[in-house]
Amino acid sequence: MKKTLISIIGVLIVSLSYAETHSNNLNAIDDKLYENISLQNDDIVVYRLYTTKNMWTFIKLNTRNGKIWQVQYDVEGDNRIESYLNMSPLVSKDKEVNGRFTLHATKNMWTFILIDQVDGRVWQVQWSIEFENRGIMPIE
Repeated sequence: MKKTLISIIGVLIVSLSYAETHSNNLNAIDDKLYENISLQNDDIVVYRLYTTKNMWTFIKLNTRNGKIWQVQYDVEGDNRIESYLNMSPLVSKDKEVNGRFTLHATKNMWTFILIDQVDGRVWQVQWSIEFENRGIMPIE
């Protein structure tokens, strides 16, 4: 009886250890898949969507020319908007390249840093609920 009980406990411990390891491996795979989806290959992507710390707001970037929009969704459907942060391209049409511009979050939820990966220029990008507080400013 004791041997049977010890054998059952041993099998349970091994099974639980395997399930834990298998679950951790699946989570790592899920994280890697999410990373691959969210960090798509920049040389083939024209538009990228960046999350903000506001669950309703994203920032859309044209990676070719630096144009930026604030995108807000709403499950009720009343407050869906796409509003520009920067209407003017930051490079001429002949200098546009997929993946040229990227955004980087800061610790301030309202602020991102935009970088031109070709020439190194940078801008402070401000998004806001209030239209007058949105925009971009060069960092020189």
